[in-house]
Amino acid sequence: MNGQHEINKPTPLLDEYGALKEPGYCKRNLFVYDRSAVTAPSWRLKEWDFYQISDGKFMVQVNFADISIGAAATADALDFSSGRKISSAKAVLFPRKRLLPLNGDVEHRFGFSKGKTELLFDVTERERRICFSDGKLEIDVTALRDPDAESITIATPFKKRNRFFYTNKINCMPARGFVKHCGETVKEFREEDTFAVLDWGRGVWPYSNYWYWANGSARLEDGKLFGFEITFGIGDESHATETMLFYDGKAHKIGAVNVETPPDGRWMQPWHFISEDGRLDLTMTPFYDNCNPFNLGVVKFSCHQVHGLWSGRAVLDDGKIVEVRDMYAFAEKMYNRW
Repeated sequence: MNGQHEINKPTPLLDEYGALKEPGYCKRNLFVYDRSAVTAPSWRLKEWDFYQISDGKFMVQVNFADISIGAAATADALDFSSGRKISSAKAVLFPRKRLLPLNGDVEHRFGFSKGKTELLFDVTERERRICFSDGKLEIDVTALRDPDAESITIATPFKKRNRFFYTNKINCMPARGFVKHCGETVKEFREEDTFAVLDWGRGVWPYSNYWYWANGSARLEDGKLFGFEITFGIGDESHATETMLFYDGKAHKIGAVNVETPPDGRWMQPWHFISEDGRLDLTMTPFYDNCNPFNLGVVKFSCHQVHGLWSGRAVLDDGKIVEVRDMYAFAEKMYNRW
């Protein structure tokens, strides 16, 4: 079984060689990230802040990504029932300096403006305001977070010493807000049934790679917030896996997770996820495949982000069994060449 090394105190992310000083995970972001410690070519460094908000019927994604040779603010609004998708992006080549925060788990304010496109991530102790506008598409969402709630941050190495993946996922954030297009409100989100997740990533990794990512949040019948984070396939997971359960603000570490049958070519058939320690056994029955291929030859992405209803069970650290019935969540498989 994989090791699960937990970081319990502030720790420099990188050593003098640009390698991870102490690979592992933490329940709050305790890694101290210093960009000047990166020894890989600067054009290999990639950073992003990605928010996804959904009530299982409608989804928005707002992202700012800096991949050194360029940076972009992007937004998507997707109605699952109709399949209507509204997308917007504004890119800049060779940004002069990096602006994204060094730690996404603390208060910060990040803004981007170019032409008609405006993006804002305004993070306080209890709220995260996520705004995007381009003159036609307008997104304004506030995600709520208990300041005592735990999350997962993980530092994963690769075979080459000065390559790494450093990421933070924050689940179980009830969200409210709206989406407008050409001045017309196309969606209003309510805290009762809408949740946001933050996917915060920094790293230098191989040119070609792939990953699985599955994530979900819900309010159970007992009123408690429950969620899960599953990522695998990228990097050396022998120190820790990016797998966690969340219940009532507390994080519960589980072992490595795999999908019973690879989904390639059968995206809309059930996906069965099982953890090596037996503490997670969930099946997703898909209802929508959000497929986003992108191919410029040397730069290529192929992602099937599949949304569905999840059922099964999860076991917390104290042995409590959480029964899951038709919980909305998603899973994706991403192939990268960048």
